[in-house]
Order: sequence, then structure tokens, then C-alpha cells
Amino acid sequence: MATGIDVSVIAPAAYLDAFVAHDPAGVHHVAAQRVLADPAYRAFFRREAERGAEIIVDNGVFDLGHALSAADLIAAALAVDAREIILPDVMRDGPATMKASDVAAREILDLSDGFRLCAVVHAADDDEWLRCYDHFASSDFVGAIALPASRRPAPQEQLCRTRWTATRHLEDHGMVNDRIVYRLLGLGRTGHLELVEQREHDWIASVDGAAPVILGAMGIEMLPGGPYDKPRTPRVEELGTIPESRFDLIRRNIAVVRDAAGTGAPMPEARP
Repeated sequence: MATGIDVSVIAPAAYLDAFVAHDPAGVHHVAAQRVLADPAYRAFFRREAERGAEIIVDNGVFDLGHALSAADLIAAALAVDAREIILPDVMRDGPATMKASDVAAREILDLSDGFRLCAVVHAADDDEWLRCYDHFASSDFVGAIALPASRRPAPQEQLCRTRWTATRHLEDHGMVNDRIVYRLLGLGRTGHLELVEQREHDWIASVDGAAPVILGAMGIEMLPGGPYDKPRTPRVEELGTIPESRFDLIRRNIAVVRDAAGTGAPMPEARP
């Protein structure tokens, strides 16, 4: 039976109240470096945690090019009452990802055992993908596994390039670990349309994405049945001022993503 995937909407710090807050409180992916640098950003997600939201602190590598230190990740997690920290990862490099995650996990656990640790599966080919997945799925320190979005066109049979092939492989081969929380990182090349298929896997807990906000800010509507053709877009923190005339479109885009994910949560409304 199809089940819902919780959606974490990513938005610029100035628009968290307008687009990220929603009822009931759900999952939020939070940038560790912004938690440490921006008091308003930190306060927003602290309030969300108090409302019952599950806060996941990302390690910073996607935005900064390097992960924050274990001490900084813990400081950020404590500041927003996070339950989970995403370990460092290296795009398309399984061995480097395993090494970076193992080192960071030891450093974090030396300082605190109060957080679930999430490992990200990366690989250059399918054999490497399977080794990386097995490494994390069998590791005592891993409580969650995240699968990155499929960014570029690739053969659909490749586990390392096509995420819906990877999730189907895990389920068909009995490789889903009941003790692990599974997450999708980002909306890929088919955007929200992928979620219609992924929600058939009742073991996938969440997905995060900035696409509904970025595309809406650019005046692009996400249609429920597609097609999904995302142009080149700026990073979410580079959007600048979003005209209020685009707010309704952004909220409709968010609703489309939530519907595709099977959550059907009400569209967020601006908070005072």
C-alpha cells in the first residue's frame, strides 16, 4: 500500500515563516553553518523543534565544499534541538565517502552519543554503490541512510545514477534494514514525479528540496502530472528578494510536491 514521504522544504532564511512552517510540524533539513551564523535562522528551527518537528542537521559540504568539524556539527545540532546529523560525503566517490563518514562518526561519538547519524551513499559505479551501501547498512554507528538525487540523464538500470532503480533493488533483494531510517536527498531530474513511485516504498521516511521555492520564485509552475523540465537555477540562498506576487505560486508548487509524496499536508501559511 502506498504511504507518504515527509517533505522538508528548503527556502531562503528570510522566507522560512512563509514557506517552511506548516501544520503538523514535520521534518526539516537544516544547514549547520547557517544555524551557527544566523540567529533568526537558528531561532526559527528551534521553535519548530519545540512544536515537534524532527530536525536534521546537514554537514555543510554541499554549500561550502567541505564539511564542518564534529564539534561544530554538534554545536549546531544542540542549538536547534536536532535529532540527527548527516555525516560528511563525497560526490560519486564511495571509498572517500566511507572514510570521511567513519572518521566523522568517531569524532562525533567521542563528544556525544545523543544524535542519530545519517550516512549518504555515493559511488562511481554499481559495484562501488553496493559496497558503500553495505558498509553503512552494517555499521553500528549508522542510524539513517540517505540516497542522493539523480541529477543527470543516465541508464535506468544503474543503481549509482538512478535513485528509483536503487530503491527498487534494495526492496527486491531484501536489503532494507529495519533499524535504519531511509531518506531521499533532494529532488532529482524528474522532480516531484519520482516521488509518486518512491512513496510505494513504505520504508522511505523523508525527502528534502528547494525546487518548489526556487521555481516558484522564477515564475515556473510545477504541474501535478508533469512534465518536469527544470532550467538552470540559482542556489536557494542566491534568490534575493522574492516578489509577494510569486508567493501563491510557490505555495502551489509546495502543495504539488507534498501531494506527489503522498503526505497531502496543508499548504504552509505565513506566520506573524
